[in-house]
Amino acid sequence: MNFDADRAPENLLIRADASPEIGTGHVMRCLALAQAWQDAGGKATFLMAKSTPSIHARLAAENCKVIYHSAIPGSNEDADLTNQYASGIQAEWLVVDGYSFGDQYQEQIRNRERKLLCIDDAGKCARYAADIVLNQNLTASEDIYPYCWPGTRLLLGPSFCLLRREFTLWRKWQREVTPCGSNVLVTLGGSTPAGAGVRVMESLSCAVVEGLNAVFVSGGSSPDAAALESCAAKFPQKISIRQDVSNMAALMAQADVAISAAGSTCWELCLLGLPSILLNVADNQIPVAIELDRWGCALYAGSGNTVSPDYLADTLENLLASQDKRQSMALRSRQLVDGLGAERVLSVMLELGCGSFLSAVKGARA
Repeated sequence: MNFDADRAPENLLIRADASPEIGTGHVMRCLALAQAWQDAGGKATFLMAKSTPSIHARLAAENCKVIYHSAIPGSNEDADLTNQYASGIQAEWLVVDGYSFGDQYQEQIRNRERKLLCIDDAGKCARYAADIVLNQNLTASEDIYPYCWPGTRLLLGPSFCLLRREFTLWRKWQREVTPCGSNVLVTLGGSTPAGAGVRVMESLSCAVVEGLNAVFVSGGSSPDAAALESCAAKFPQKISIRQDVSNMAALMAQADVAISAAGSTCWELCLLGLPSILLNVADNQIPVAIELDRWGCALYAGSGNTVSPDYLADTLENLLASQDKRQSMALRSRQLVDGLGAERVLSVMLELGCGSFLSAVKGARA
């Protein structure tokens, strides 16, 4: 997708956090939007109250400036500092992504100097004071956003899912589904929890699959990396563990099946057409897992903290043995996600510009 030179963006400020408790998904999907913004000629800055060394290093490697403040996320002080930083860099757009940024926070940071994009997952705010509300989930609908600022644009569904450049480069790649699979990719999020990780490894250890080769990716922000490595060392013939990988798309292309947390990684799996068994490692992942199962893109196996290793092993064995099932899941997944979501969102941002924002504010206050 090409953008006109006279619509090239300048400064983008993204307010998002990452930690072992809240995970890294908010920041990583914002990074996809930052990359699209940079590709169109702009500069992206992240304003953060919480981060991890791995996330900081990744953002720096992507030429994103990172600024930290010590205010409580979502507080009045946070909103004031966010406004100050946005004005200081003359940001054209401000993006917020996180469960702390409710309706009052949005009202505070809405400013006639710039426009606001709110990345959301569940429609839980009493009111949305954003120019754009983006919800990339299958559960997204206009019904869950009845109260928005006049003129708010709703970008809903997987056609707007934010995928980083490392994945969009694989848009035209075609998966070859083998008669019997043996290669498994395990990814449980950037802050991989030890409890769920150990259960998955136990299921892999008892799975009866000829030539089973499992690559377990431990997120770079995981606080339990040592425990995961210790468990994987018990099953060296079946499991190899890798930490903070930079070639996730390539690993997805090599795998026959994934066992994954039902977070933002789901959309990456769909783009690569990788049949998946999903586990929720947080309650807010349950609706995504259920819908992807209903659409035939994945199998939902339940909570990563309570799933039976035997049940997970049986599910994996059956899926690896069924070429037809994996072929169907791969096709449905590719139909759902085409990798152009970030470009579509950016196009709407550039289309709206700043002039329409001033008109909306004046009209709302008249």
